[in-house]
Amino acid sequence: MTPSQRRRRTRIEATLGRPDPKSIEKEVAELLGIVAPEPQALELHTDEHQAYPRALRRLPYLDVDHRTVSSRAARTARNPLFPINLLDLLIRHSGANHKRETIAFSKRRQSANERMWIFLAWRNYAKSFSERHPGESPAMREGILDRLITVKEILGRRRFPSLVPLAKRWREHYTRTAPTRRIPRIQTHHLKYAA
Repeated sequence: MTPSQRRRRTRIEATLGRPDPKSIEKEVAELLGIVAPEPQALELHTDEHQAYPRALRRLPYLDVDHRTVSSRAARTARNPLFPINLLDLLIRHSGANHKRETIAFSKRRQSANERMWIFLAWRNYAKSFSERHPGESPAMREGILDRLITVKEILGRRRFPSLVPLAKRWREHYTRTAPTRRIPRIQTHHLKYAA
């Protein structure tokens, strides 16, 4: 960081507090707990960040074969982290709020969450896995669907959380209660027909 960036960070931390230094560890453990709630064997590919082994220690019921890849390795299709590197590239390409230098940043974490859920639905169910060889979505490759679905189909019917169970974190996204530290009193809407 430049000296001016350090000063700005110091001012922000004086007002809002320091970010949780264990945030990555906690969030990775929570995500793995959502996607793998039962004891099972997993193969996990990550970069060499030290928070990942600590996150795995929080989930002793999982048998994880943890394979690390240097973040300096070429980000080609041969890299085991290619799928997540490609996803990162597509997120930055598709959303102005995720570009490295932008004035279109999300003002609330909730708004960023909602845009990401829409992006993930489009990426996994409506978009072809490959631009060069169109026709098969990631969901089709995994046997979840047998065809590409349209955005109209995705948005055509509401999925109520009383009918589709949601993890606590995902319910927070649905009910629009994800906190933003800079906005201490967020406005929430309690719609009686949205459950």
